[in-house]
Amino acid sequence: MRKDDITNEIYNKFPGDTIPKSKCAEALNAVLNTIRDALVEGDTVILRKFGTFSMKHKRERPGRNPKTGEASIVSERDVVEFKASKYLKDRVNGNL
Repeated sequence: MRKDDITNEIYNKFPGDTIPKSKCAEALNAVLNTIRDALVEGDTVILRKFGTFSMKHKRERPGRNPKTGEASIVSERDVVEFKASKYLKDRVNGNL
């Protein structure tokens, strides 16, 4: 599913064209930008019944190029971590 597909799903949730599709796209972009900005600031984003987005620092470590087998160093970096909520896990697994 792509961002356009999500926009269409949002648009289809509202009967009778009460909200234009362009406004649905703007709303989705606003939500995603807000999550991104919060993560850049170092905040944790908690969406109840969905999950938690947070930043995690990864240290420098030895690695290997899978194509050539050549050893290299993977530099330290910050990565986005997502932990699904129990509700989301149960829903995906058909337990709800």
